Amino acid sequence: MTKSDSNVEPGSGNVFADLDRPGSDAHLVKAELVSRIDALVRRRGITQAEAGRLLGLAQSDVSRLLRGDFRAYSLERLFRLLNALGRDIDIVIRPPRSAAGGKLRIGATETG
Repeated sequence: MTKSDSNVEPGSGNVFADLDRPGSDAHLVKAELVSRIDALVRRRGITQAEAGRLLGLAQSDVSRLLRGDFRAYSLERLFRLLNALGRDIDIVIRPPRSAAGGKLRIGATETG
């Protein structure tokens, strides 16, 4: 394939929006929260079964969650899972950063 044969478009930063998925901002936030849950489980070096006991989930549910099957999880439930892993959740509401309007974002004071 030559350079002229390829059709590359820059992404928006939200793959779900790029794919025209409904609720793309919320889905991206959920994906980021699950990524942080995964990082915390890995950092602790615990098995999915141990994580399940800590989170109140079956091992199979932990497996599905960490593989990206999190549509059934609400933001509130993901927040509770992060709390169970010892993380505080702060929600900040502020004016939009751009004229494009409000966005959902996740920030952390440390990795994981």
